[in-house]
Amino acid sequence: MSEQALHITVLLHEAVDALAIRSDGVYVDCTFGRGGHSRKILTQLGPTGRLIAFDRDLVAIAAGQEMNDDRLTLVHAPFSDLDVELEQLGVGLVDGVLLDLGVSSPQLDDGARGMSFRFDAPLDMRMDTSRGQTVADWLADASVAQITEVLRDYGEERFAYAIAKAIAAARAGGAVETTGQLAAIVEKTVRTREPGKHPATRSFQALRIFINQELEELTQVLPACVRRLRPGGRLAVISFHSLEDRIVKRFMRDGSRPPQLPARLPVRAADMPKPPLVLVGKAVHPGDDEVARNPRSRSAVMRVAERTEAAA
Repeated sequence: MSEQALHITVLLHEAVDALAIRSDGVYVDCTFGRGGHSRKILTQLGPTGRLIAFDRDLVAIAAGQEMNDDRLTLVHAPFSDLDVELEQLGVGLVDGVLLDLGVSSPQLDDGARGMSFRFDAPLDMRMDTSRGQTVADWLADASVAQITEVLRDYGEERFAYAIAKAIAAARAGGAVETTGQLAAIVEKTVRTREPGKHPATRSFQALRIFINQELEELTQVLPACVRRLRPGGRLAVISFHSLEDRIVKRFMRDGSRPPQLPARLPVRAADMPKPPLVLVGKAVHPGDDEVARNPRSRSAVMRVAERTEAAA
Protein backbone atom coordinates (compact mmCIF):
# COMPACT_ATOMS: atom_id res chain seq x y z
CA MET A 1 0.00 0.00 0.00
CA SER A 2 1.33 3.47 -0.91
CA GLU A 3 2.37 6.04 1.64
CA GLN A 4 -0.42 8.31 0.38
CA ALA A 5 -2.99 5.59 0.94
CA LEU A 6 -1.72 5.01 4.47
CA HIS A 7 -1.69 8.71 5.37
CA ILE A 8 -5.06 10.07 6.52
CA THR A 9 -5.45 13.81 6.06
CA VAL A 10 -6.97 15.51 9.10
CA LEU A 11 -10.05 17.73 8.65
CA LEU A 12 -9.76 17.28 4.89
CA HIS A 13 -13.21 18.49 3.82
CA GLU A 14 -13.56 21.04 6.61
CA ALA A 15 -10.24 22.73 5.80
CA VAL A 16 -10.80 22.98 2.06
CA ASP A 17 -14.41 24.11 2.54
CA ALA A 18 -13.13 26.82 4.91
CA LEU A 19 -10.98 28.27 2.10
CA ALA A 20 -14.11 28.86 -0.04
CA ILE A 21 -12.21 27.91 -3.21
CA ARG A 22 -12.66 30.01 -6.35
CA SER A 23 -12.00 28.03 -9.52
CA ASP A 24 -9.67 30.71 -10.87
CA GLY A 25 -8.05 31.55 -7.53
CA VAL A 26 -4.49 31.31 -6.27
CA TYR A 27 -3.96 29.28 -3.09
CA VAL A 28 -1.05 28.32 -0.85
CA ASP A 29 -0.72 25.04 1.04
CA CYS A 30 2.08 25.82 3.47
CA THR A 31 2.40 22.19 4.62
CA PHE A 32 2.09 19.84 1.64
CA GLY A 33 2.89 16.62 3.54
CA ARG A 34 1.57 13.88 1.29
CA GLY A 35 -0.74 16.22 -0.54
CA GLY A 36 -4.13 15.36 0.94
CA HIS A 37 -5.34 18.94 1.22
CA SER A 38 -3.57 19.96 -1.99
CA ARG A 39 -5.26 17.23 -4.00
CA LYS A 40 -8.65 18.29 -2.68
CA ILE A 41 -7.95 21.95 -3.52
CA LEU A 42 -6.91 21.00 -7.06
CA THR A 43 -10.22 19.18 -7.64
CA GLN A 44 -11.97 22.51 -7.07
CA LEU A 45 -9.61 24.65 -9.15
CA GLY A 46 -10.26 25.27 -12.83
CA PRO A 47 -7.59 25.32 -15.56
CA THR A 48 -6.54 28.89 -14.67
CA GLY A 49 -6.35 28.26 -10.93
CA ARG A 50 -3.01 27.90 -9.19
CA LEU A 51 -1.71 26.19 -6.05
CA ILE A 52 1.69 26.81 -4.46
CA ALA A 53 2.67 24.12 -1.94
CA PHE A 54 5.52 24.41 0.56
CA ASP A 55 7.31 21.66 2.46
CA ARG A 56 10.68 21.30 4.18
CA ASP A 57 10.69 17.51 3.70
CA LEU A 58 12.39 16.34 0.50
CA VAL A 59 10.34 13.12 0.60
CA ALA A 60 7.15 15.20 0.58
CA ILE A 61 8.41 17.26 -2.34
CA ALA A 62 9.19 14.07 -4.26
CA ALA A 63 5.66 12.80 -3.58
CA GLY A 64 4.24 16.04 -4.92
CA GLN A 65 6.30 15.85 -8.10
CA GLU A 66 4.57 12.57 -8.93
CA MET A 67 1.24 14.42 -9.18
CA ASN A 68 2.33 16.01 -12.47
CA ASP A 69 -0.20 18.85 -12.39
CA ASP A 70 0.72 22.09 -14.17
CA ARG A 71 -1.42 24.10 -11.73
CA LEU A 72 0.75 22.95 -8.81
CA THR A 73 4.05 24.62 -7.93
CA LEU A 74 6.13 22.88 -5.25
CA VAL A 75 8.54 24.84 -3.07
CA HIS A 76 11.21 23.13 -0.95
CA ALA A 77 11.47 25.70 1.84
CA PRO A 78 10.18 26.42 5.33
CA PHE A 79 6.90 28.29 5.24
CA SER A 80 8.52 31.21 7.05
CA ASP A 81 10.02 31.97 3.60
CA LEU A 82 6.51 32.56 2.22
CA ASP A 83 7.08 36.20 1.22
CA VAL A 84 10.46 35.58 -0.40
CA GLU A 85 9.36 32.49 -2.32
CA LEU A 86 6.10 34.02 -3.59
CA GLU A 87 8.04 37.09 -4.70
CA GLN A 88 10.46 34.90 -6.67
CA LEU A 89 7.51 33.13 -8.30
CA GLY A 90 5.95 36.42 -9.29
CA VAL A 91 2.91 35.79 -7.11
CA GLY A 92 1.30 38.81 -5.46
CA LEU A 93 -1.92 38.48 -3.49
CA VAL A 94 -3.53 35.06 -3.00
CA ASP A 95 -7.08 33.87 -2.28
CA GLY A 96 -6.35 31.48 0.55
CA VAL A 97 -3.63 30.00 2.75
CA LEU A 98 -3.74 26.69 4.62
CA LEU A 99 -1.40 25.50 7.37
CA ASP A 100 -1.64 21.95 8.73
CA LEU A 101 0.92 22.16 11.51
CA GLY A 102 3.17 19.68 13.28
CA VAL A 103 4.73 16.41 12.21
CA SER A 104 3.12 14.24 9.52
CA SER A 105 2.21 10.58 9.97
CA PRO A 106 4.79 9.39 7.38
CA GLN A 107 7.51 11.20 9.31
CA LEU A 108 6.43 9.56 12.57
CA ASP A 109 6.09 6.15 10.97
CA ASP A 110 9.47 6.20 9.22
CA GLY A 111 11.76 4.95 11.98
CA ALA A 112 14.87 6.27 10.22
CA ARG A 113 13.69 9.87 10.73
CA GLY A 114 14.19 9.54 14.49
CA MET A 115 10.88 11.25 15.31
CA SER A 116 9.38 8.44 17.39
CA PHE A 117 10.38 6.34 20.38
CA ARG A 118 8.58 3.39 18.77
CA PHE A 119 11.70 2.69 16.70
CA ASP A 120 15.36 2.53 17.69
CA ALA A 121 17.01 4.80 15.13
CA PRO A 122 19.48 7.68 14.85
CA LEU A 123 18.24 10.63 16.90
CA ASP A 124 17.63 13.01 14.01
CA MET A 125 14.11 14.60 14.10
CA ARG A 126 14.82 17.14 11.35
CA MET A 127 11.93 17.78 8.99
CA ASP A 128 14.47 18.82 6.37
CA THR A 129 17.22 16.21 6.41
CA SER A 130 19.28 18.18 3.89
CA ARG A 131 20.26 20.90 6.36
CA GLY A 132 20.50 21.85 10.01
CA GLN A 133 21.52 20.19 13.25
CA THR A 134 20.17 16.84 14.45
CA VAL A 135 18.85 16.36 17.98
CA ALA A 136 21.81 14.05 18.70
CA ASP A 137 24.23 16.80 17.64
CA TRP A 138 22.48 19.37 19.81
CA LEU A 139 22.30 17.12 22.87
CA ALA A 140 26.04 16.42 22.61
CA ASP A 141 26.86 20.02 23.57
CA ALA A 142 23.76 21.42 25.29
CA SER A 143 23.99 22.30 28.96
CA VAL A 144 21.61 20.98 31.60
CA ALA A 145 20.02 24.44 31.74
CA GLN A 146 19.49 24.52 27.97
CA ILE A 147 17.96 21.03 27.86
CA THR A 148 15.73 21.89 30.82
CA GLU A 149 14.49 25.03 29.09
CA VAL A 150 13.65 23.18 25.86
CA LEU A 151 11.81 20.35 27.60
CA ARG A 152 9.90 22.77 29.80
CA ASP A 153 9.02 25.40 27.19
CA TYR A 154 8.30 23.18 24.18
CA GLY A 155 7.04 20.03 25.89
CA GLU A 156 5.47 21.46 29.04
CA GLU A 157 7.40 18.69 30.80
CA ARG A 158 7.22 19.04 34.58
CA PHE A 159 10.20 16.69 35.03
CA ALA A 160 12.37 18.73 32.65
CA TYR A 161 15.25 19.34 35.07
CA ALA A 162 15.46 15.72 36.20
CA ILE A 163 15.45 14.50 32.60
CA ALA A 164 18.10 17.04 31.60
CA LYS A 165 20.37 15.91 34.44
CA ALA A 166 19.84 12.26 33.46
CA ILE A 167 20.76 13.02 29.84
CA ALA A 168 23.92 14.82 30.96
CA ALA A 169 24.86 11.90 33.24
CA ALA A 170 24.28 9.38 30.46
CA ARG A 171 26.38 11.51 28.12
CA ALA A 172 29.39 10.98 30.37
CA GLY A 173 29.38 7.32 29.32
CA GLY A 174 29.03 8.09 25.61
CA ALA A 175 26.93 10.18 23.24
CA VAL A 176 23.14 9.88 23.29
CA GLU A 177 22.72 9.08 19.60
CA THR A 178 19.56 6.98 19.20
CA THR A 179 15.87 7.28 19.94
CA GLY A 180 16.07 4.10 21.99
CA GLN A 181 18.77 5.54 24.24
CA LEU A 182 16.85 8.75 24.83
CA ALA A 183 13.54 6.97 25.46
CA ALA A 184 15.21 4.67 27.99
CA ILE A 185 16.78 7.60 29.85
CA VAL A 186 13.46 9.43 30.09
CA GLU A 187 11.51 6.30 31.01
CA LYS A 188 13.92 5.58 33.85
CA THR A 189 13.67 9.18 35.10
CA VAL A 190 9.91 9.80 34.76
CA ARG A 191 8.12 7.39 37.08
CA THR A 192 4.59 8.75 36.62
CA ARG A 193 2.78 9.80 33.46
CA GLU A 194 -0.76 10.22 32.15
CA PRO A 195 -2.50 6.87 31.56
CA GLY A 196 -1.75 5.47 28.13
CA LYS A 197 1.05 7.96 27.42
CA HIS A 198 4.69 6.91 27.10
CA PRO A 199 6.98 8.73 29.58
CA ALA A 200 9.07 10.10 26.69
CA THR A 201 6.17 11.61 24.73
CA ARG A 202 6.64 15.17 25.96
CA SER A 203 10.43 15.06 25.66
CA PHE A 204 10.34 13.84 22.07
CA GLN A 205 7.74 16.47 21.20
CA ALA A 206 9.80 19.22 22.80
CA LEU A 207 13.04 18.29 21.06
CA ARG A 208 11.33 17.95 17.67
CA ILE A 209 9.61 21.33 17.99
CA PHE A 210 12.86 22.95 19.11
CA ILE A 211 15.18 21.47 16.50
CA ASN A 212 12.76 22.45 13.70
CA GLN A 213 11.96 25.85 15.25
CA GLU A 214 8.27 25.08 14.70
CA LEU A 215 6.80 27.76 16.95
CA GLU A 216 9.16 30.43 15.64
CA GLU A 217 8.26 29.44 12.07
CA LEU A 218 4.57 29.76 12.88
CA THR A 219 5.01 33.15 14.53
CA GLN A 220 6.84 34.42 11.43
CA VAL A 221 4.47 33.08 8.80
CA LEU A 222 1.13 34.26 10.21
CA PRO A 223 1.71 37.99 9.55
CA ALA A 224 3.07 37.11 6.09
CA CYS A 225 -0.12 35.18 5.34
CA VAL A 226 -2.25 38.19 6.20
CA ARG A 227 -0.13 40.50 4.05
CA ARG A 228 -0.46 38.13 1.11
CA LEU A 229 -4.22 37.57 1.34
CA ARG A 230 -6.45 39.66 -0.89
CA PRO A 231 -9.67 41.03 0.69
CA GLY A 232 -12.09 38.15 1.16
CA GLY A 233 -9.24 35.61 1.18
CA ARG A 234 -9.20 32.99 3.91
CA LEU A 235 -6.52 31.78 6.33
CA ALA A 236 -7.14 28.31 7.80
CA VAL A 237 -4.79 26.82 10.39
CA ILE A 238 -4.93 23.31 11.87
CA SER A 239 -3.01 22.88 15.14
CA PHE A 240 -2.30 19.72 17.12
CA HIS A 241 -1.19 20.92 20.53
CA SER A 242 -1.80 23.80 22.88
CA LEU A 243 1.43 25.69 22.13
CA GLU A 244 0.58 26.01 18.44
CA ASP A 245 -3.09 26.71 18.99
CA ARG A 246 -2.35 29.40 21.56
CA ILE A 247 -0.24 31.30 19.01
CA VAL A 248 -2.87 30.95 16.28
CA LYS A 249 -5.79 31.86 18.55
CA ARG A 250 -4.10 34.99 19.88
CA PHE A 251 -2.95 36.08 16.43
CA MET A 252 -6.40 35.77 14.88
CA ARG A 253 -8.07 37.32 17.92
CA ASP A 254 -5.74 40.32 17.92
CA GLY A 255 -5.99 40.68 14.14
CA SER A 256 -9.78 40.82 14.31
CA ARG A 257 -9.83 43.67 16.84
CA PRO A 258 -9.44 47.39 16.10
CA PRO A 259 -6.08 48.89 17.10
CA GLN A 260 -5.81 49.87 20.74
CA LEU A 261 -5.90 53.67 21.06
CA PRO A 262 -5.32 55.77 24.20
CA ALA A 263 -8.35 55.48 26.46
CA ARG A 264 -9.09 59.25 26.57
CA LEU A 265 -8.65 59.84 22.84
CA PRO A 266 -11.96 61.27 21.50
CA VAL A 267 -12.55 58.87 18.58
CA ARG A 268 -16.00 57.61 17.62
CA ALA A 269 -16.43 53.87 17.16
CA ALA A 270 -17.40 54.43 13.52
CA ASP A 271 -14.10 56.23 12.92
CA MET A 272 -11.92 53.55 14.44
CA PRO A 273 -9.48 51.86 12.03
CA LYS A 274 -10.83 48.54 10.81
CA PRO A 275 -8.95 45.34 11.73
CA PRO A 276 -7.30 43.29 8.95
CA LEU A 277 -9.09 40.05 9.89
CA VAL A 278 -12.57 38.87 10.76
CA LEU A 279 -13.03 35.51 12.47
CA VAL A 280 -14.97 32.87 10.54
CA GLY A 281 -17.08 30.61 12.77
CA LYS A 282 -15.83 28.84 15.87
CA ALA A 283 -12.90 26.50 16.31
CA VAL A 284 -13.47 23.23 14.42
CA HIS A 285 -12.59 19.83 15.88
CA PRO A 286 -12.69 16.38 14.23
CA GLY A 287 -15.94 14.51 14.69
CA ASP A 288 -16.24 11.18 16.47
CA ASP A 289 -16.16 9.27 13.17
CA GLU A 290 -12.89 10.89 12.09
CA VAL A 291 -11.26 10.27 15.47
CA ALA A 292 -12.36 6.62 15.28
CA ARG A 293 -10.78 6.29 11.81
CA ASN A 294 -7.67 8.25 12.72
CA PRO A 295 -6.88 8.52 16.47
CA ARG A 296 -4.02 10.93 15.72
CA SER A 297 -6.63 13.52 14.73
CA ARG A 298 -8.16 13.72 18.21
CA SER A 299 -6.12 16.76 19.30
CA ALA A 300 -6.62 18.74 16.08
CA VAL A 301 -8.29 22.14 16.11
CA MET A 302 -8.83 24.40 13.10
CA ARG A 303 -9.28 28.16 13.23
CA VAL A 304 -10.27 30.30 10.25
CA ALA A 305 -10.12 34.03 9.55
CA GLU A 306 -10.97 36.16 6.52
CA ARG A 307 -9.02 39.14 5.21
CA THR A 308 -10.74 42.49 5.26
CA GLU A 309 -9.88 45.54 3.13
CA ALA A 310 -8.04 47.19 6.04
CA ALA A 311 -4.28 47.56 5.92
CA ALA A 312 -2.35 44.77 7.62
